[in-house]
Amino acid sequence: MRLLYAIERVSVLLNRLGALIAILLIVYMLGHIVLEIVLRLMGRSTFILDEYIGYAVATMSFLGLPYVLEKGGLIRVSLLLGRIPVEMRWPLELFSSLLTAAGFIWLSTFWFTNVQRSYLRGVVSDTMAETPLWLPEGGILIGMWLIAFTLLVRSLKISLLRSRYISPTA
Repeated sequence: MRLLYAIERVSVLLNRLGALIAILLIVYMLGHIVLEIVLRLMGRSTFILDEYIGYAVATMSFLGLPYVLEKGGLIRVSLLLGRIPVEMRWPLELFSSLLTAAGFIWLSTFWFTNVQRSYLRGVVSDTMAETPLWLPEGGILIGMWLIAFTLLVRSLKISLLRSRYISPTA
């Protein structure tokens, strides 16, 4: 059980770090939009607003997702779970967590190849900024790994605690 709690603690810390980065990206986006508004009032522009806001939104979404899952904030269809006694929900919770983790792991293998390819080939955006694409792609990849890790930790917790496990959204 100590190992489970240690792994869960690592997951919680990583999820908080991801959430903090997501919050900082929101603050960045606000600042960049305000800067762009001020510059356009003076007939100027950064010329990278659309590109960088897009990167920030994608990265923020993937980095914030594990924290939201951990806190039980994801939208769930409880039509089925609501009809099952709380102590009998764990098999469905385990199945859905493992299936979703497998999906993110599978998807991240392809995304990792894409990030690696972008890095090795020096692929940059087709804009004036010529942003190395492995940077925003890498942020998304880290988010995928975090959500998969969070789901695996959740699955481990469900399988070990079984009927004593209470979902954070129950």
